[in-house]
Amino acid sequence: MDLIHETHVSEPGLLVVDVTAADDAIALAFQQLLAVRWATAAAGQTTRDAGQPGVRLRCYLNLRQQLAAAAVVDPTMEPTTGRP
Repeated sequence: MDLIHETHVSEPGLLVVDVTAADDAIALAFQQLLAVRWATAAAGQTTRDAGQPGVRLRCYLNLRQQLAAAAVVDPTMEPTTGRP
């Protein structure tokens, strides 16, 4: 992964999160859990390092901007109409 740039942690509440997981689905699911709660600059994909197990991704969080869980929609969810 690239080095962390100073601006990404220049103020209280800013975080850089490096994730290593067994596969893409787990890494992206973890990132989604973070994005439901806080403003997150999300990675669109994971990376693989030759000779290393699993996948990696980096995302940037701003803990100063807490989101309402109802305001965040999982892009993999089907739209609902309110009818069973």
